[in-house]
Amino acid sequence: MKYIVLGLGHFGKSLAVHLTELGHEVIAVDKKLAIVEQLKDRITHTVCMDTTDREAMTSLPLKDSQAVIVAIGEDEGASLLTTALLKQLNVKRIIGRVVSDLQKTVLEAMQISDYIMPEEEAAERLAMRLDNVDIIDSFKISDRYSIVETRVPSKYVGMTLKEADLTNQYKVIVLTTVKTYEEKVGGKVTVRNEASGIAGSETKLSEGDLLVLFGELSDIQRLIQKTD
Repeated sequence: MKYIVLGLGHFGKSLAVHLTELGHEVIAVDKKLAIVEQLKDRITHTVCMDTTDREAMTSLPLKDSQAVIVAIGEDEGASLLTTALLKQLNVKRIIGRVVSDLQKTVLEAMQISDYIMPEEEAAERLAMRLDNVDIIDSFKISDRYSIVETRVPSKYVGMTLKEADLTNQYKVIVLTTVKTYEEKVGGKVTVRNEASGIAGSETKLSEGDLLVLFGELSDIQRLIQKTD
């Protein structure tokens, strides 16, 4: 898959490097030549460019990318202008970095629904989510173990955890299941998640539910890939 990361501060650099290490093609952009040169051996492609320049931005393969991530943090004006330009250029998926409530309000007005936070850990979590579309969210516990939220694989819909036998098959533990509800509040539809409590052997896996799994990431990915 191909991703474009705009802005190579701490967050953008971490995200671009993680995605490259996961085997994706990454085009990383920053207006500072020194940063671009410093990272050229760690990221697939690095480009020195002003992301608020429409003509320069049209030279990037925006329509061929799975997502364009606006990782600009210190210059909110440049971040918002870049995002507005991407909207004008009809980029199919824009992920915006939020560093203030005002910026979030403006992004919502632009109908940007994907947000990221500036912590470096969030960059690794986002890279993992982009690497596997079945992963909704994740949290790294240690070098070996992670907690991952994913949708119930269709193969196991209607089964209990005892019948699915995920722990013995894949060496992962199901911590809980989460049901998703849509609520209409003040004319606006919002999505609400509700955990079912600590999972047990008789916990039933329903279509559309989320699984919260604990285990080694390789085992969790094996479960997801095996049941696609």
